[in-house]
Amino acid sequence: MTPQCHQKLSEEYDRLRNLERPEITKVIQWAAGNGDRSENADYIYGKRRLREIDSRLRFLGKRLGEAVIVNPEQVKSETIKFGATVTILEGEVSKTYHIVGQDEIDLSKSKISWKSPIGKSLLGKEEGDLVEIKTPSGDRELEIVSIEYIAIP
Repeated sequence: MTPQCHQKLSEEYDRLRNLERPEITKVIQWAAGNGDRSENADYIYGKRRLREIDSRLRFLGKRLGEAVIVNPEQVKSETIKFGATVTILEGEVSKTYHIVGQDEIDLSKSKISWKSPIGKSLLGKEEGDLVEIKTPSGDRELEIVSIEYIAIP
């Protein structure tokens, strides 16, 4: 995981734990004091939202606890690894991809997962290599033009 992703997930964890969960707990306590819980929409919604928050907190806690933080700017490699910014040529079209983790995928910013078909095919390759990629839309052949390890926007 990149430092930016770690920070984003940490901020979400802190917000859920320190702001949203305490607020929902107060709503549930207030709603529970209003009588019959079986028809109490505030109580029912609050309990559901609390379960969602607790589930997300467990997920985030596990992800953050197991995370290996990789700063792309500190990677020194001539092969493609996690954190690489790779420029490829497909036919006449040049594209640049950032190889990131599952939590960072954003196709609008050319951030692809290292587990995606393209990401898997690029890992370990060098500049000048031709890579055949099997994707759901068919086979593609790419040429690796450049590999950089820079801050991922």
